[in-house]
Amino acid sequence: MKILKLDELNRNTAEAPESFIEAAEAQYREGIEEVAKKLVTSDNAHPIILISGPSGSGKTTTALRLATMLENMGRIVHPISMDNYFRPITDPENEVDEDGRVDLESPKRLDMNLLNDHLEKLWKCEEIQIPTFDFSTQSRLPGKNLKRNPGEFIILEGIHALNPEITGNIGDHATTVYVSVRTRIENSEGKLLHPSKIRLMRRIVRDKLFRGRDITGTLDFFKWVERGEERFIMPYKHKAAFDIDTFISYEAAVYKPFVYDELIRIRDSYADYESYCDMEEFLRDIDGLDREYVPLNSLVREFVGGSKYAY
Repeated sequence: MKILKLDELNRNTAEAPESFIEAAEAQYREGIEEVAKKLVTSDNAHPIILISGPSGSGKTTTALRLATMLENMGRIVHPISMDNYFRPITDPENEVDEDGRVDLESPKRLDMNLLNDHLEKLWKCEEIQIPTFDFSTQSRLPGKNLKRNPGEFIILEGIHALNPEITGNIGDHATTVYVSVRTRIENSEGKLLHPSKIRLMRRIVRDKLFRGRDITGTLDFFKWVERGEERFIMPYKHKAAFDIDTFISYEAAVYKPFVYDELIRIRDSYADYESYCDMEEFLRDIDGLDREYVPLNSLVREFVGGSKYAY
């Protein structure tokens, strides 16, 4: 278990923020480079790359950064989002929860048969038509055609990417990667902040800045997200050949200006606040860091905005 002491975080952001950020970004980059180097030296034995991880883990940035590295090594890469294989919200095959609502975390939200078929065809270098999912109408539309040529890579990222029920037989021909926050922050009292709270901070910031969702809505939804993670993601993470810790050492300091005041605002009104008071406690003692310090290709930009990548 990796641990970052809170006083070390504050000291580094105050005394040498640029070098601290550079070291943090290098640590994350090295995890991706390990995967890229293995891929280019494996004679293209596993051209399908499956990237999984829980919500807020940085799957999308990791997929984009890996694609960039492979392209810089002279390879052609085709990234695909698993979201495009969602079933329409009205599809009777969707699983519903105990309240009768469509379970958005369930693997049955995906058209498994179509995705299985497409992965098999991509491995065989046969042409497919990737669908496009329209979130505004919750419907699936025809998309672009894609054909992988020998020597090219496919990157598929999504929370269910390691679930064999979703990916079918393609696992034998795939490079599997699991990404999540693994490092814990430790305060002066020896208390540890669970990695899931970093992922939750990421969601709170992104929801506030770009999705018009209040912090209470994010917290309410995160309960269902965690329930889905335990049921549908954690049982398969051991299948990953690579495990990347997406914790960025300085990120909590960047999130503080967006999260701390929101937590204080709902402290006395949110029914289940006790489950999140540890975030308030840690953020109170973390010194904030302006997001202008964050590199444009950083995973942190996936949540605070201003990234060089399009999400």
